[in-house]
Amino acid sequence: MATCGVVAGHMPQSEPSQTAEDYLERIHELIEEKGYARVVDIANSLHVRQASVTSMVQKLGELGYLNYEKYRGLVLTERGKAVATGIQRRHETLARFFSLFGLDRETQQRDIEGIEHHLSQATVEILADLATFFENNPRMLQSFQETRRPISEKTKR
Repeated sequence: MATCGVVAGHMPQSEPSQTAEDYLERIHELIEEKGYARVVDIANSLHVRQASVTSMVQKLGELGYLNYEKYRGLVLTERGKAVATGIQRRHETLARFFSLFGLDRETQQRDIEGIEHHLSQATVEILADLATFFENNPRMLQSFQETRRPISEKTKR
């Protein structure tokens, strides 16, 4: 497990915080979508102030997750890309799993954002395997769904 040294008064950190992971994931998505990631775009998409983004970008740079390149903007380091793609895969796995059960997209997104940083890799792999199992065995999925209670309006929230 890689760690970084003490930089600018920060304690060494072996893994980025949940907030840092959210930023790295969003920066990666913006670069994939648009070819670049600007502070204003990150702020708008995460519903935070530009000053907050600037502060986090500086911290992520100090910790070795990204660099600022003139005329290119923010560029993820290999370390930053690894974190971002890991979170992205985790997010995709959870979306795939939840969509099997007919959860609406809004509920899926809210739930995924609430749990994606708290699951171990082993748990995510089990959910991926379970999703594959149900995808390959639609009768089993149907049987499971037939035994479930209906989702009440209160439960959906």
